[in-house]
Amino acid sequence: MFSSIIGYLLRFILLAFAQVMILNNVHLHGLFNPYIYPLFILLLPFEMSALLVLIVGFLSGLAIDFYSNSLGLHAAATTFMAFVRPQMISLLKPAAGYQPEDRPTISSMGFLWFVVYASVLIFMHHCVFFMMETFSFHQALFVISKMAVSTVVSIVIIIALQYLFYKRKRISLT
Repeated sequence: MFSSIIGYLLRFILLAFAQVMILNNVHLHGLFNPYIYPLFILLLPFEMSALLVLIVGFLSGLAIDFYSNSLGLHAAATTFMAFVRPQMISLLKPAAGYQPEDRPTISSMGFLWFVVYASVLIFMHHCVFFMMETFSFHQALFVISKMAVSTVVSIVIIIALQYLFYKRKRISLT
């Protein structure tokens, strides 16, 4: 139990460091901002209580806000994402249900399951974040395109991270 908590804490520290030090400085004419730190919320265990996921989502967003000077935008977006996550997990539940060894990763649940799961939640995160950031309908088309492009770029990076850091399932022939 303690080692898994340390593992999750280390994962958050690494994702937050990459986000704050590298990805917050990546911009293409303001059209996209890749956010990978929500991967921390995506990878929390299925059996974690919804309340604890909400608390962790809020605190992780608050930590990013502290280092990004974004006045609670990340906290609001990750809290919303953490709020919607249990419904998304329930909606995507396989016919046989989730097994105790299942984790919300590509290696455990498969590519298609993970892409749908991550894409919907990351898009929701980006919608809340960018709408609160702009807080105006004056640039609606630009904000919608920024949400879409940022979501695609974030998902590509998140999938690459999944393939880099998670082992594939071993197929047993016996």
